[in-house]
Amino acid sequence: MDLKSKIILIYGPTASGKSEFAIQLAKKVDGEIINADSMQVYKELKILSARPNKNNYQKIRHHLYGFQSVKKNFSTGEWLKLVNQKISECKRKKKVPILVGGTGLYFKALTNGLTNIPKIPMRFRTKIRSLHTKLGQKNFFLKLVKLDPLVKNRINLSDTQRSIRAYEIKLFTNKSMYEWFKNTKSKYVKNDFYKIYIDFPRTELLERIRLRTNQMIKLGAIQEVKKFIKLRVLKSKSAYKAIGVNELSEYLNKKIKIDDVIEKISIKTRQYAKRQSTWGRGNMLDWNKITPKNLNKFLKKI
Repeated sequence: MDLKSKIILIYGPTASGKSEFAIQLAKKVDGEIINADSMQVYKELKILSARPNKNNYQKIRHHLYGFQSVKKNFSTGEWLKLVNQKISECKRKKKVPILVGGTGLYFKALTNGLTNIPKIPMRFRTKIRSLHTKLGQKNFFLKLVKLDPLVKNRINLSDTQRSIRAYEIKLFTNKSMYEWFKNTKSKYVKNDFYKIYIDFPRTELLERIRLRTNQMIKLGAIQEVKKFIKLRVLKSKSAYKAIGVNELSEYLNKKIKIDDVIEKISIKTRQYAKRQSTWGRGNMLDWNKITPKNLNKFLKKI
């Protein structure tokens, strides 16, 4: 199997062993690893985001990990711009770019392109959010379908975020979100990629998540969140969505016990892993599905 001319993509749910597999693969193909996880970009969230450690970095060169401040948001568009630069850099050095992570939107932007929707002013967006609060999701959704019939059967009735986004795009640009999507193209062709989806059996994954949550506490997740709180990060920032930040903040405020924290983080991580798997099944139909048991077999074939 010749992978040396490809851009290798590795996706899988959290705790599925993507990072370790990527290192083994990079050794085989003379590759470098590029981050495709939206939380691992933040420098202050090393433990909670399960960022690769220094030992990993020494084995293989890693890019786009722990460089962004938690005080700033980091968009898919910003990631795509940086990742394109890193892919070109790897190619120039005759290295194989290996993108690894669990953020489905990043991979979709890379393989399908990112929509070039004009920036919508915050004042305009705030008005739409106020309208949503006033009407409630059900009535807002009915109004959205009248405004943009293309969203019917494409957006779930209960999906607040996408409903608001679709409404503001149609109203501001006079063009459906789905018309914007249709005109989107990637700078790459399908054959440029070799796509790997780690398909982890759910029962085994749940045990790995439980063990990893305990390990995070041992590695110093409490201290990490203590430092995070001192930074006074605005709650609207993306980094606040990192699993463990709110739970450990509650513990530090003596609202819950550590055992409850571990349980809450485990539950949230399981829910996140389920969403990642659902995304993979719906959006990654042309990816090479490999079970954990077959990862070594795959490496031997190279």
